[in-house]
Amino acid sequence: MSLFVDIEKQLGDFRLAARFETRSGVLGLLGASGCGKSMTLKCVAGIERPDRGTIVLDGETLFDSEKRIDLPPQKRRVGYLFQNYALFPNMTVRQNILCGLHREKDRAKREAEAQNAVRLCRLEGLEGLRPLQLSGGQQQRTALARILVSGPRVLLLDEPFSALDSHLREKLQLELRELLGRFGRDVVLVTHSRDEAYHMCSRIAVMDGGRLLGVKDTKALFADPESVCACALTGCKNVAPARKTGEYEVEVPDWGITLQTARPVRDGVRAVGIRAHYFNAKTPQNRFPVEYLGEMEEPFEWIVEFRYRGQSPQAPPLWWRVPKDRRSAEFPPQFGVAPVNVLLLYE
Repeated sequence: MSLFVDIEKQLGDFRLAARFETRSGVLGLLGASGCGKSMTLKCVAGIERPDRGTIVLDGETLFDSEKRIDLPPQKRRVGYLFQNYALFPNMTVRQNILCGLHREKDRAKREAEAQNAVRLCRLEGLEGLRPLQLSGGQQQRTALARILVSGPRVLLLDEPFSALDSHLREKLQLELRELLGRFGRDVVLVTHSRDEAYHMCSRIAVMDGGRLLGVKDTKALFADPESVCACALTGCKNVAPARKTGEYEVEVPDWGITLQTARPVRDGVRAVGIRAHYFNAKTPQNRFPVEYLGEMEEPFEWIVEFRYRGQSPQAPPLWWRVPKDRRSAEFPPQFGVAPVNVLLLYE
């Protein structure tokens, strides 16, 4: 089973251009608010209509601008989980789930399917409660149960954890990941959270300003984001313009240093990124004098601001993250960075 999307849509000055294909598992659309992630899902679901392009699900064309095919949402068999879950507040859990079975006329089959969904989503004992009597996670599972009973061929999740308190998110991510594994079909998940994307998705597509920059396996994207946008979205705090000075060498004028790289430097390199936990006082490569600026304490780490000795006064400070149990009493006079940890960015 697979979903192929190649669409364009103009909304005032904003232009959406998205092209991707699912490949079993969970595909994340990662990007800042307003970059076109949710609009992409709405086009797949049939809630919005693209100006141009095609959408094909399991070999069936849902939309084709040239052939004038545009199936209505109810015929697409696409499950769409809204950010606020869109449960009917005056209905019980059981009644909400049965709404997903309105096409099934056999009452016995409706009841059997609803009970299967209750078990799958671990809602036993909650069938008679209304949404306001449920926790955020229970509401989410109820909304998913209502979608799953309709037999969707693909599941679209639009910021599924945005309505939850932060302390619940990691627990519910584990629960939802397990549930999606039992679902066994393709899933597209929209998020602006790098942690959510890393926890939930096997592959990630990065979106920026309406453009889809590319799709990578999750761990490969974090190891080598390739673009300034993807580098920032995956949590890198230290990014600066750079230029190629050798096959394995880049100059970073803002930092006043030249870095050796593990990967060959292609023509057109735009910037470099160094993650805050990559700096190491004992690393011999890419080692330069640094100056302490300030620090901020977190529950288990310190964030330390510093500058390279030859850094441009206009360039922003760099960040070093260090676990509390690994920080020395004195600030190091020099930092090194392993060449493999220099991220080369091309757009």
